[in-house]
Amino acid sequence: MKSKQVTISIFLFFIAGLCEIGGGYLVWLWLRDSFAWWVGAIGGFILFLYGIVPTFQKATFHRIYAAYGGVFVVMSILWGWLIDNTPPDSYDVIGTIVAVVGVLIIYYYPRKEEKIWNS
Repeated sequence: MKSKQVTISIFLFFIAGLCEIGGGYLVWLWLRDSFAWWVGAIGGFILFLYGIVPTFQKATFHRIYAAYGGVFVVMSILWGWLIDNTPPDSYDVIGTIVAVVGVLIIYYYPRKEEKIWNS
């Protein structure tokens, strides 16, 4: 995989993560913290966008979503730390490292049978 392709895929994972976590957070605020209904509606729309963003990845559905699970772990821990002011503990850090290793193996390990990156 070329460095430009890796950069694009990481960017897409990041945008998808922001959409899922940000949209979910707005729905959370609406339902759990009694924010206005329109906050939840905006969150729902952002979650809809999350469903679209991964389709731009150049891989199969199952690998994209499996790898995104690891990206979601990393971004959720960072969101909690930066937005909710809840610093990660050592178990959060260890779990995040395991998730990142999983993403690298599932998504970025070269496979000969897939030629979708040549397009």
